[in-house]
Parts: sequence; structure tokens; C-alpha cells
Amino acid sequence: MANRTVKDANSIHGTNPQYLVEKIIRTRIYESKYWKEECFGLTAELVVDKAMALKFVGGVYGGNIKPTPFLCLTLKMLQIQPEKDIIVEFIKNEDFKYVRLLGAMYMRLTGTSVDCYKYLEPLYNDYRKIKSQNRNGEFELQHVDEFIDELLHSERMCDIILPRLQKRQVLEEAELLDTRISALEEDLDEVETSDEEDEEDEEEEKVVVLSLSTYSLHRLTVNPSPRRERHRSKSPRRHRSRSRERRHRSKSPGIIAMPTTSKVTYACD
Repeated sequence: MANRTVKDANSIHGTNPQYLVEKIIRTRIYESKYWKEECFGLTAELVVDKAMALKFVGGVYGGNIKPTPFLCLTLKMLQIQPEKDIIVEFIKNEDFKYVRLLGAMYMRLTGTSVDCYKYLEPLYNDYRKIKSQNRNGEFELQHVDEFIDELLHSERMCDIILPRLQKRQVLEEAELLDTRISALEEDLDEVETSDEEDEEDEEEEKVVVLSLSTYSLHRLTVNPSPRRERHRSKSPRRHRSRSRERRHRSKSPGIIAMPTTSKVTYACD
């Protein structure tokens, strides 16, 4: 009696909700200690308290195929089938990450393709760390967004075969979903705009440098340096003084300058 689905429960994907879990795993859950002690007589309101006490996620582990508390509560929610509003509140809960993941797991198993994309894709922005238990019973580090990505793209999660989802592109073409805009695209757009601004500033600096260099070259070609002008102006004077000395010597060839003594003599030809 305690393992039966409630009478007024609706069929999910054309079958009993509990049958979404394989029979072998379902039997192991019914035989587990956690199911008998913690999940007996739970209602939709009391499941929240048990979900808040979760410390990790996972399916079955060990050689005896022992179920984790996360898997037991998932089967319990399939058994009592809480209302959709309660599951949405589970997913929107930001204080307890394992409550959010439990609601996401139940939504993925029972919800339509549109609801799965609508309620689970916003959780891609949740980067909190979580603990996951593998088949060997060892704990691994994971993140909430990774868990959600596996829910939407994997065929099996926590040792439960997930129902197939329609591709998002098909739902977008049918106008059942809007185009998804990732939060990373906004950051990439900001980075691209900043890079473009930096490139424009660098190009402006290059233009300024080139204009200054062309202006300086133009000044050098039009106005040579003053030192060169002075050198050129002095050179003809030196040539003139030398030519005068030569002329003066040529006019007085017979006069020979003797060394300075007390008597000066002149020799004439």
C-alpha cells in the first residue's frame, strides 16, 4: 500500500509515473532504509523539509545497488505527484540548491518539452558547487549549470532513463519558444565593443604620428638647418681673402721678406 501511486494521479507519458524508474532500481528503493524511515507518509508539503536536508545528488551506488536519498525523494514525488506550482517554486528556490535540483529533476521527468526548456534553461546562470555521488560511492565536484545541461541533453540521469525532448529549434520554428539569449552573449558583446574602441584609439594615434612625421619632413626639405647656412655663408669670404693674398704676392715678386733683424736689406734684381 505504501508503494502505490495515489488514486487521483495522472498518467505521465502514457504510463504510471513510478514506472519512469526502472523496476530493478524501484525495487531497491522500496527495500532501502531511507525509503522506509524517511519517505513513509510524506505529503507534498513535507517533501520540502526532506529536500532541504539533502547534502548531495546521485543515483545508485555500491555493489548492492543502494539508492541515494535524492533518488528516493524523486520516486516519492512521482508517487504523490505534487502540483505544478509546487514544482515551479522548488525550481525558483535560490536558498537551497538541492531543493532546486530536485524540482528540476521532477520537471524533466514529468514536464513537456516546452516546460522543460522554459523552467530549466534559466538555471544555466546558477554556478554554485554541488556534490555528486558516483556508482562507486565516491563524491565528485559538480556545478548546478552542469547538472541542468545533463538533464537537457543526456539520455540518463541519476540512473533514470529520461524521456525524450523535442529539439529546441523545432519549438522555435513552431513559435512555441522564443530564441534563447545567453547571459554570456551580453558579456561577449561588451568585450567586442571595448576591443573595437581600443582599435579605433590605436588607429587615431597612428594617424597623428604619421601626420607629425610628414610635417617634420616637410619643414626639413623647405628650411634647411641654420648651421649649414652659416657654413655656406662663411666659405665665400675665406675664398676671397685667399685670392687677395695671392694677388698681393703676385704684384711684388722682387721683394723678399728677410727675417727681422736690426738691419733690413732689400735685394733687387
